[in-house]
Amino acid sequence: MKWLRRPSWFALLLTAVGALLFMRLGVWQLHRADEKEQILRRYAAAETALPSDFAAVAAMPPVDAFARVKVQGAYVVDRVYLLDNPRHDQRGGVEVYVPFRPQGASQLLMVDLGFLPGNGTDQAPQIPPLPEGTQALQGLYLPPPGVGFQMGGNALAQQSRWPKTTIYLDLPQLAADLGSPLYPRVLALDEDPAAVYVREHTIDFSAMPPARHRAYAFQWFTFAAVAVVILLVSHRRPRNKSDHP
Repeated sequence: MKWLRRPSWFALLLTAVGALLFMRLGVWQLHRADEKEQILRRYAAAETALPSDFAAVAAMPPVDAFARVKVQGAYVVDRVYLLDNPRHDQRGGVEVYVPFRPQGASQLLMVDLGFLPGNGTDQAPQIPPLPEGTQALQGLYLPPPGVGFQMGGNALAQQSRWPKTTIYLDLPQLAADLGSPLYPRVLALDEDPAAVYVREHTIDFSAMPPARHRAYAFQWFTFAAVAVVILLVSHRRPRNKSDHP
């Protein structure tokens, strides 16, 4: 190519490394988008699946699927936790969690009753009385919500009155607070039109949905192309006067 000067090995190496790195990042973003779409499909399939017995998946839940389960037992009615984190700020309410003891089990299962809208003040919503005695529950056996960055230590240990309020759900802290081991996941109850709770149990990818991963992939692929273009433009031969007619 007469219009192009021979680039140095350093320029070629720098461009090749940069372009390969950008392409690698783009491919990684595409893989993340595919992974999240697969998670969403598995979640949608679990919502309509027939419930299985809780004991079959309690200790070893499937790693590549979400289990819909049914379980019998009793609520620990005097131990209620209110999750008040940023995703509730716009609606002014809390997600209500209650420990539940399955029949014949030595561990407790945290049950997500759902979202309880508040009254627009800083006061916690009034929690309806929990049913006592044996209950039959049904829902999705899900990983607990992410803990995120913890500040201020264990807030539960500093509270003496119930219900207790927290801005993140840390199962080890809950287990220590309850003085009982917990199962590794939580039970998100199925929707119930008669319940006062709003049950919108979804996988929260709002911060980084699959579409955004694909947008970032396009951005990284564009950077790779730009790196090559910069190499070509910076080594283009100047046009000689003799080139003009």
